[in-house]
Amino acid sequence: MTIFVFVGSLLAAMAMGIPIAFALLASGVALMWHLDLFDAQILAQNVIGGADSFPLLAVPFFMLAGEIMNAGGLSRRIVDFALALVGHVKGGLGYVTIMAGCLLSALSGSAVADAAALTSLLLPMMVSAGHDKARAGGLIAATGVIGPVIPPSIGLVIFGVAANVSISKLFLAAIVPGLLIGGALWLTWAWLVRREKIVPPPARSTAEMLATFRQALWALMLPVIILVGLRMGVFTPTEAAVVAAVYALFVSMAIYRELSWKDLYAVFVNAAKTSAIVMFLIAAAMVSAWLITVADLPSKVVGLLQPFMDNKILLMFAIMVLVMIVGTAMDMTPTILILTPVLMPIVKAAGIDPVYFGVMFIINNSIGLITPPVGTVLNVVAGVGRISMDDVTKGVVPFMIAEFAILFLMVLFPWLVTWPAKFFHG
Repeated sequence: MTIFVFVGSLLAAMAMGIPIAFALLASGVALMWHLDLFDAQILAQNVIGGADSFPLLAVPFFMLAGEIMNAGGLSRRIVDFALALVGHVKGGLGYVTIMAGCLLSALSGSAVADAAALTSLLLPMMVSAGHDKARAGGLIAATGVIGPVIPPSIGLVIFGVAANVSISKLFLAAIVPGLLIGGALWLTWAWLVRREKIVPPPARSTAEMLATFRQALWALMLPVIILVGLRMGVFTPTEAAVVAAVYALFVSMAIYRELSWKDLYAVFVNAAKTSAIVMFLIAAAMVSAWLITVADLPSKVVGLLQPFMDNKILLMFAIMVLVMIVGTAMDMTPTILILTPVLMPIVKAAGIDPVYFGVMFIINNSIGLITPPVGTVLNVVAGVGRISMDDVTKGVVPFMIAEFAILFLMVLFPWLVTWPAKFFHG
């Protein structure tokens, strides 16, 4: 009955069109009434306490870094560098999209920011080159969801705080899985464009490639600084977010000089608005997280998953299918905040590595950003690229299948995540 009250009230609130943060508060209040625990002070304390977290400071700073990179020319130079390397091969603009997406993922950590940047920069070029607009939009959307996987990742930060798992270990463990997803997109695109009759542009000269590399070098240094700093213990993930924002600001204003003082206000306002949405979601979800613990919902879910508890692979498969279904109807952040307190006790009881589970959980949630009907990244690509949602959805299907294939391959072979993770963080 407790599970029914929580899930039923949440779904009812969402069906009424109530924003997800307020729907989470409504489901928390309903659960309070059901448990005879309603107290406005407890509600207020959990909302305030939910946002009062030092590690969560990484979220607004990474979002600010992403805004600065897009406005300050870092993203464009990354795309130019990828164009110089592989733009001349058959289907080269698709490979440029994947390369640029992986590099941008190591800069911003936001799927929405990456997808918007890639769409505005590359979609017109792909269409003018003769590629199908829907397929090109689908590839860009599928590439955008690598953003929350390859560190720095806002999704991993939120999961690390909610699950009390080392964010540094999550960051380092997610590098190889993110690159595997990029590789799957590369192979899928190669298969799809093999019969296209598109004449690629001529290859760039070595001098031109070196020139684009020099231009992009300042942007390419940022992920190196962050990963080396985390691995060597120079700074925490929260401090890394500040380093990313300050570094991006310095490069944009002092090196590239594409960001002026008068542009800063709009950049900070955009970052503040996005951060406020995410932080309010987190604060609202903490009410439900506290009540989930008080109501002992995890033990009830353990009972439902009991047949799988003795087999880690079957259990992970069942959990991934559950998250995949939830991801079709709910955005990434609320899914993380709602399911993490429910699933973590199950994962620990089954003896599954929390870092491995966290990476898999975030990958699944990331792919949920391109699964209809919600598909936040699909909406971004459709809006920025002026494509219908139906066309983008059709275009993304083969790439989404490839990403889910990699996800379930890592369920069958956990060492694909655990071995690189142990290599990176010892």
